[in-house]
Amino acid sequence: MGEPSQDERYHQAAAEYGAALERLARGYEFDADRRRDLLQEIHLALWRSFARFDGRCSLRTWVYRVAHNTAVSYSIGRRRSGDRNLVSLEEVELTLGDHDGDQAASRRHALAQLTETIQGLKPLDRQVILSYLEGMDAASIGEITGLAAGNVATKIHRIKTVLAKRFSQGAQNAE
Repeated sequence: MGEPSQDERYHQAAAEYGAALERLARGYEFDADRRRDLLQEIHLALWRSFARFDGRCSLRTWVYRVAHNTAVSYSIGRRRSGDRNLVSLEEVELTLGDHDGDQAASRRHALAQLTETIQGLKPLDRQVILSYLEGMDAASIGEITGLAAGNVATKIHRIKTVLAKRFSQGAQNAE
C-alpha cells in the first residue's frame, strides 16, 4: 500500500478536523456568509496543500498551519480593502474601558464578547489564542506560527490577561 493520495489526505483531515476548522473560521469572521466563504477557502487551500505535504510534521500541525495562514491572508485582504480595522493587544487594553456594559452577562453574551475581542486581534495574536483554545501546547503553536515556544507562552499569558480584564470590566459595567 503506497502513500495516501491528495484526496485521501484531504478527506482524512476534513473528517478529523472539520469541527475545529469551523471554530477557527468563527474566530476570524463573525458574519455567517463571510465565515462560510472563509471556511471554503480554508478547505480549498487544505486540499491544494496536500499535493506538497511531505510528512515532516504531524497532520494536525499541517492542517492548523494551512488553515491559519489562509485565515490570516483572508483577514489581511479584508483589512486592505478597508473592510475591517485590526488592533494590537495594547490597543485592545486601551479601549477596554470604552465597552458598553449594559448587555446581559449570559453565556451567549460572554461567548460573543470573547469572539469579538479575538476577532479584533492582529492575525498572529489571533492565531496563537485560537490554537491555544483548541488545546494545542506552546510547542505545537510555535511550530505552526514560527515563534519560539517561550514567546508563544508569553503571548498566551498576555492575551488571557486582556480577555480577563475585558470580562471583568463587562461584569462591573452590567451591575
